[in-house]
Amino acid sequence: MRQHVEHDARAARSVVQWADPSVLGPLLPGSEMHATPDAPLTLLSGLPILLKDNVETRDMPTTAGSLALAANAPGRDAPLVARLRDAGAIILGKTNLSEWANIRSSDSISGWSAVDGQTRNPYDPTRTPCGSSSGSAVAVAIGLAPVAIGTETDGSITCPASVNGVVGFKPTVGLVSRTHIVPISHSQDTAGPIATTVEDAAIVLSVIAGSDPADPATLEADARKVDYRAALDANSLRGARIGVMRFLLASYSAATRAEFERALTALRAAGAEVVEIEQAPSDLRAIGGWEMTVLMTELKHDLNAYLASTDPAQVKTRTLADVIAFNAAEPRETVLFGQDLFERAQATGGLSDPAYVEARAKSLQAAGPEGIDRMMAEHRVVALIAPTTSRAWTNDPKDDDEMQGSASRLAAVAGYPHLSVPMGFDRGMPVGLSFIGGKWDDARILSLGHAYERATRERRPPPRP
Repeated sequence: MRQHVEHDARAARSVVQWADPSVLGPLLPGSEMHATPDAPLTLLSGLPILLKDNVETRDMPTTAGSLALAANAPGRDAPLVARLRDAGAIILGKTNLSEWANIRSSDSISGWSAVDGQTRNPYDPTRTPCGSSSGSAVAVAIGLAPVAIGTETDGSITCPASVNGVVGFKPTVGLVSRTHIVPISHSQDTAGPIATTVEDAAIVLSVIAGSDPADPATLEADARKVDYRAALDANSLRGARIGVMRFLLASYSAATRAEFERALTALRAAGAEVVEIEQAPSDLRAIGGWEMTVLMTELKHDLNAYLASTDPAQVKTRTLADVIAFNAAEPRETVLFGQDLFERAQATGGLSDPAYVEARAKSLQAAGPEGIDRMMAEHRVVALIAPTTSRAWTNDPKDDDEMQGSASRLAAVAGYPHLSVPMGFDRGMPVGLSFIGGKWDDARILSLGHAYERATRERRPPPRP
């Protein structure tokens, strides 16, 4: 795994909050990293890693981009961070994100937070870095670290990976602990790696995956996880039947569709059998409405539980209602957009509300068993593919250059693995190819993406500023 880090101060602004410089000692020129009997060298020994600023560490505040959490430093590592440290990784700092992971407002601006301002797309600073793991993707794209941790509820790893020309992997929900991560939804939230290669993402996933007694969703993780790097096979596309979600294609630009057709040619050349899937799952449109009911209800419940776990001396906002009141009284929070989603979440009736219970059951069934699982079974394919999303749209909320197409919803709602790998460029901006599989198919999806990546080598770093 590459450990070269390029640090350009201009590019780093509004992307990273750096940890105590003393932790960088072992990485300085001429220094040495030694193994000990208690801490043998691993693939992560001395590796610099950045974390999205909704993941807690014992040595830095965790703000989720909100001034309401500016002093939130409870002095604890999230279990995934403890796993990284135990494996020898060095936590460099926290990356900026879309405030509250893009769940505060329906008009939120990806990559903007009141704490750190606007993260810029390194290929074109007038265009979005997508979100909410904006800083994590940009930091990897410009070489501040070889790997960063992002989180996803729906598209928040895969979209920024795609538009910034890097690899992003959303694991099966329940493979990686969510404890001490500022939440949105216990049904859909997961952390995952963003990296320059699938191999690097697989190495990091092998470390952060595993069961956590404090997160019931991870009960099966220890039994399900494998060595994801060892499972990579550059020939895994040979003989594999891959399903094209053709029903998603109409919403993408002509240039992105052309890049996708070129990707299909590369897949066939690598030995894959490409299978066309023209028919969308019957409830595809309804899933979005059910998902929103689930996210709003779980946001209120899960965020209230998280806030109650913080230090009252550091975090005065003890509930979602408190955060709403804080934002209303703090002009820096609402200078660009409001908090209509927070207000909608506050009005929900709780996890026992029949509307929530029905929405979760219907969305899960439609996205999983009747969606991804049915398509894969009926067409006898091992994975589903589509462009991850459109090229980056502009940061200007008033123009008509907007997001065109997304492949994230089915995998997000079902809780299934989703990998985005660089596919090419749409008018100079990166676009990614999505590989989606069934529950616990993480190793296979990574291997297929790795084989495509090795066959095409489409990634090109952004120009230096």
